[in-house]
Amino acid sequence: MEYGRRLQGMDIMTLIREEIRRQGGYHAGVVSCRIKLDANESPFTLSPSLKDALFEEMKKVHLNRYPDPGSPLIRERFARHYGVKQDMLMVGNGSDELIHILCTALSDKSAAVMAPVPTFVMYRIIAMNAGRVVIETPLEATTFDLDLNATLDQIERRNPALVFISYPNSPTGNCFDETKIEAIIAKSSGIVVVDEAYGYFSGKTLLPLLSKYDNLMILKTLSKVGLAAMRLGFLIGRASFVRELDKVRLPYNINALSQVAAGFYMDHLTFFLNQAAEVVKRRNELFEALRKIGGIHPCPTDANFIFLRCDLDADRIHEDLIARGVLIKNLNGPGVLKNCMRVTVGSREENGEFLQALRSVIEGIRS
Repeated sequence: MEYGRRLQGMDIMTLIREEIRRQGGYHAGVVSCRIKLDANESPFTLSPSLKDALFEEMKKVHLNRYPDPGSPLIRERFARHYGVKQDMLMVGNGSDELIHILCTALSDKSAAVMAPVPTFVMYRIIAMNAGRVVIETPLEATTFDLDLNATLDQIERRNPALVFISYPNSPTGNCFDETKIEAIIAKSSGIVVVDEAYGYFSGKTLLPLLSKYDNLMILKTLSKVGLAAMRLGFLIGRASFVRELDKVRLPYNINALSQVAAGFYMDHLTFFLNQAAEVVKRRNELFEALRKIGGIHPCPTDANFIFLRCDLDADRIHEDLIARGVLIKNLNGPGVLKNCMRVTVGSREENGEFLQALRSVIEGIRS
């Protein structure tokens, strides 16, 4: 009875950590638009024949049985694909799960996680949710490259246990100077995680550095090359470290249908890589077209999206584009993100409709 009375007078919100209650979290907005260019997804789906072939493979899955724990067949195939040993690779339910595992596994409760800003927001959110101190170092304002001196200073003074580096970076789209990244890896006594989610479009990777640095981890994903719905990510690094991280991974974290899709990707690798090459072509065309629009300043990019600086109000442009059935990412915020947006590279038809709508919006704002 006394216990029941205590519960009735208790504010259960106090059971939630304060840093979680303070943050807004990550909300993937649902806006219905005819042209969707906001989430860095591939504009291409499978051909009907390939889709039928994938579904035929999925029909073989026994839905009453658990999937293979640890995804051993997938690990074996992708390890060969990336040129590493199988015990150096772990499969995650998207890169987000792997980031969460890294942040959760840290030994010191006060361990800090560092990342440049602006970058992929989930580094910060997941680190905070795991109770970690977050250290942010601003990028260089004009080039969006890493501020090496500031980063090395923070590493020396605060010794972060994890450093996240997106390569290419989201949302700016550029690949950081590789010599700067290597200097950060060499200086750090913690783990440096290089996230190569957009590596398909840059043609660059730091995988060769794995043999040189024990504290380097690489993240990969299939989300950007046409399989975003399947949520498949890969962590690659020192085998002994991966083995410890695997203890944190939840059992059966990759469902059986996603494991089938991962094998299907390897069976049809050329198809998916050709689609990525097509995105690069469309990206270059879109970039040149955006350069010709007054008041819009696209930044050079190595990814499947283009970061835009605008002379006009980005909020107004974003709203007017939605009214015309076109959705892009509004990044407008303080500092370097003032009046900035990001557009995913679509098909040639989608890019054309976006450009037409953008020209119309800008003309309407100026008239």
